[in-house]
Amino acid sequence: STFDSWMAIVTVLCVGGVAVFTRGMLQRLLILVGLLIAYVIYAIVTNGMGLGKPIDFSIVANAAWFGMPKFTAPVFEPQAMTLLVPIAVILVAENLGHIKAVSAMTGYNLDRYVGRAFIGDGLATIVSGFAGGTGVTTYAENIGVMAVTKIYSTLVFVIAAVIALVLGFSPKFGAVIQTIPGPVLGGVSIVVFGLIAVTGARIWVVNKVDFSDNRNLIVAAVTLVLGAGDFSLKLGSFGLGGIGTATFGAIILYALLRRKPAQEAAV
Repeated sequence: STFDSWMAIVTVLCVGGVAVFTRGMLQRLLILVGLLIAYVIYAIVTNGMGLGKPIDFSIVANAAWFGMPKFTAPVFEPQAMTLLVPIAVILVAENLGHIKAVSAMTGYNLDRYVGRAFIGDGLATIVSGFAGGTGVTTYAENIGVMAVTKIYSTLVFVIAAVIALVLGFSPKFGAVIQTIPGPVLGGVSIVVFGLIAVTGARIWVVNKVDFSDNRNLIVAAVTLVLGAGDFSLKLGSFGLGGIGTATFGAIILYALLRRKPAQEAAV
């Protein structure tokens, strides 16, 4: 709705304001602080002034403080496995892209850790699958937060993982997360995924990608729009989201537009 769109813009302004006009710890926590400010504004406007869809706090009151997550034993279904296998290619490409992004942000060559990262992702996905969870990856949101906070310490991620595990046993905390309005989450997503796009462009600059070559220009232009626009494709019961179409689009386009050596030499 129009109201939701305006609230998303307000959220973007909150995060941007914290990023630019604060210093120290507040600035480093700009995503969290910006989200909290936007959350309070949304609550005042909806629950207090009666505009838009109000936040339902009853789910928080009714949730228990402690509870066990739901675990499910793995089930081997060939059809489901066939549909999910191509996603592995997307996750590999996404993981590699994130490593390159962190390399560009930190100024360190992390190529020697690529194999270790892939093994870590694979093992984590196996563990997740045996407990009924989904495949895991290095999330773009985390890379975006790293870009804006300038915090690259791996210890921070270990601590965050432990906190996330502990909070996973609290339905009360899960209920609080569920109360975050969609427009607020959407506004934060605009900032975070925008940071990822800019980091990608920075990688091109650092690696001196030749955009006078029309092949590079077309591949970059098409895949940017596919990914940012969340261009989806349905192939029977199998669906590809924006990251999937962008990944395969880049690979296929680059292969199709590849010139023969003789042509390249002539040029």
